[in-house]
Amino acid sequence: MRIHGALNLEVFVEPMFQENAYLLWTNGSSDSWVVDPGLPPQTSEVVKAVRGRGLTVRALLLTHCHADHMAGVEALRKEFTGTACWAPRGEEHMLLDAAANLSLPFGFKVTTAPAERLLAPGDELQLGSLSWRVLDVSGHSPAGLAFYCEAAGVVLTGDALFAGSIGRSDFPGSSGKRLLDNIWRNLLTLPDATVVYSGHGPATTIGDERETNPFLDEDRE
Repeated sequence: MRIHGALNLEVFVEPMFQENAYLLWTNGSSDSWVVDPGLPPQTSEVVKAVRGRGLTVRALLLTHCHADHMAGVEALRKEFTGTACWAPRGEEHMLLDAAANLSLPFGFKVTTAPAERLLAPGDELQLGSLSWRVLDVSGHSPAGLAFYCEAAGVVLTGDALFAGSIGRSDFPGSSGKRLLDNIWRNLLTLPDATVVYSGHGPATTIGDERETNPFLDEDRE
């Protein structure tokens, strides 16, 4: 478990794609979010953690709707009846279409029921005592989002920014230029100490990525 002030965060790594799902909750509240639930056995590990900690899952948040980040939505909806899925506006069709969410090209089929809420850049979300801001990090996917909590000093970036790398931009609906523009405009403008939790790989910080990430042009205006 990672602790950032009032925020508690647990990471679950899915073995096939090494995709990170996150369980978030705050001190003094049983309300929790699951961010980017992926393929089994990750979902069963999330369920065990939620129940073991006595938490209530209020929402399943998706940074984007590629299959490895949303494959666990239906399993968690069944385990936690009434839990809503919050997905990026502009990618809602990908939940219903195995070709669009890239599961079919990888040889399996993942679809979910429609999202109960569609999120867009600029939205403000509340988890317990903490406020979160939704950021535009589209480019890896058509409408990808990041979730930033200033008070905790944490940002969840999905597949936009990794430790030492950035997201692929060779998928349908991707744009390398838009991805880089959004990283510079909406992520690298955050405080250096902000901890970055990515969709794959280890945590990093905004400052470290600004200084050392070889995919980011230091002379970019």
